[in-house]
Order: sequence, then structure tokens, then C-alpha cells
Amino acid sequence: MLRIGNVEAPNKVVLAPMAGVCNPAFRLIAKEFGTGLVCAEMVSDKAIVHGNSRTLDMLYVDDREKPLSLQIFGGDTETLVQAAKVVDQHTNADIIDINMGCPVPKITKCDAGARWLLQPDKIEEMIATVVAAVNKPVTVKMRIGWDSEHIYAIENAKAVERGGGSAVSVHGRTREQMYTGKADWDIIRDVKQALSIPVIGNGDVITPEDAKRMLDHTGVDGVMIGRGALGNPWMLYRTVQYLANGELPPEPTAAEKIRIAILHMDRLVALKGEHVAVKEMRKHMAWYLKGLVGSARVKDVIMELQKRDEMVHVLHEYVENLSADPEALSAQESAALH
Repeated sequence: MLRIGNVEAPNKVVLAPMAGVCNPAFRLIAKEFGTGLVCAEMVSDKAIVHGNSRTLDMLYVDDREKPLSLQIFGGDTETLVQAAKVVDQHTNADIIDINMGCPVPKITKCDAGARWLLQPDKIEEMIATVVAAVNKPVTVKMRIGWDSEHIYAIENAKAVERGGGSAVSVHGRTREQMYTGKADWDIIRDVKQALSIPVIGNGDVITPEDAKRMLDHTGVDGVMIGRGALGNPWMLYRTVQYLANGELPPEPTAAEKIRIAILHMDRLVALKGEHVAVKEMRKHMAWYLKGLVGSARVKDVIMELQKRDEMVHVLHEYVENLSADPEALSAQESAALH
């Protein structure tokens, strides 16, 4: 179990708030696969305050997703507070998370995301102001530092705790690393040892075994899974099971992968309409197909499709051909997989 303020998640597995991925369509699948806590993709504080309709749509939470953490980002305390109040009073999210980890330049140049990591003196005041304005627990997702010369992970995390934050998620990379190199689990462990509020570890958790190793190495209260879950919600389910009883459920079959991929697409169509959903699903389909025999050609075809039924037809045809002759792989296709 993972307790954050007055919110209880049934296990220690947390879906990371990935931009362009963690909308209700995928979050609900993650929840159905057993994930303890799901996090929504980050939303701009200014867009919330200005009442941008597309942004307000991003605040939608299906009751079946709960408990859910809704993440906001911004570089100004005043607008962060205003946005947090909207989330607190007008959504059924359980937790308000503040992004202090996004490394993308268009975010950091607005003093948001990872830019906060350079301002430990401002973090406590910002968190305290937000916490005082809302009833829901407030948490922070952060990186260990801006670059190798500016790693203030413990100082920043303590500032969140002193400000009344209910938990901290720590990605073991600096802003400079982006998504390259290796996550530093030692610093995550140091943060955990320095804090009394829950700490969630993030970075390089690609398999259930990685999740167990992170828990053992760092002592964190929860494990956040991001890229390891792309097109692979089974990773979440298998991790929950592995941490609970030490058993690893089997990997999904191709037919099962395609069944869930189509469910994902249909939920996205219901949310955003066919035209937008099918375009968005192209990248997801490539992730679902990753590692499957003979999938390289199918990915190429899917990238050109505009219609839901066309995509379903191509995917069903692929599964039928695979089940009819699973060994039917040309040398060329085989090479494309490696």
C-alpha cells in the first residue's frame, strides 16, 4: 500500500505523468491492469487559469481511474495557486502534483519544470502557499538536479517537505541528461533517508525485476513507471504481481497486445474523435507492436492510416497471418527486428 496524505493506493506501482500519453484512455487501461496510482499528463497553470477549453478537457477524471494524481506546471507561484484551486475545487482528482522535473526548453525557459531545481530557497514558499490554498494533498515530481554541477536533490526535497508537501517523486536523472544515460538510484536512496514523507522512485524501471531492485536499493515507498509502460500495460500488471507474490505472469501474446491496442484506440476515439485519435494512436501502435514477429512492415503501413476501421483491419490481418504461420518471417523482416 502507498499512502499520500489522506489518499491510499492499493499498491506501490505508480504510472508516471507522461505528456501525450497519460490521457484517460491509457490511464484507465493502466488502472484495469492493477496500477496503484495513475498520474495525468502535465497541464499548464496559465492555461487552466485562462479557462482554455482544450486544457479543461485535460482535467477530466473518470471515477474508475481513482486514486489519480493531476499534475500542473508553471514558474509563477501566484498562477500555480490559482490553477491548484481549480483542480482542488472543480475536479475529482485525488492529488495535486507540481512538476519540477520537465527538462524541455520551452517549459524551463518559462521558469517552470526543472528550472525550479535551481531555486531551493523558493520551493518551500511556493509549496507552502499552494498547500494553504487547497484541501487535496500536494506532491512534487522532480529530478535530482539541473546538471552534474547543480544537484540539490536532498535540499529541494526537504524544502517540499517543510512546505507541507505530502510526497516527492524523484527521477534519478538531471535536466541536462534528459532521458539519456543512467538514473542515479543512490541519490534517490539518499532523498528517501532524508525525508519522513513518502518518496517515489523513478528512472530505469523497465521490467518488474527492476522495480524490485529499486525498492530494495533505495527503500522508496513507491515505484514510478514511465517509458517501460509505453504500449505495454502488462509491465504494470506484471510488476504489481511480482512485488506482491514474487511470481512473474507470462508476457502477452500478439493477439492480446492487439486486442488492448484497439481498446486503447476506441477509448481515444470516444475522447477526441476519430481524426485526432487515429493520428495520436500511430505512435502507440508502434509501441504495442514493438518486439512482435514481422511487425516492422505493419508499423510502416499504420503510419499512413487515417481511419479507425482501416487500422483495425490491418492489425487483425497481421494477427491472423501470424497465427496461421508464426514462422513465416522473411530474412529481411527478421533483420528489421534487430
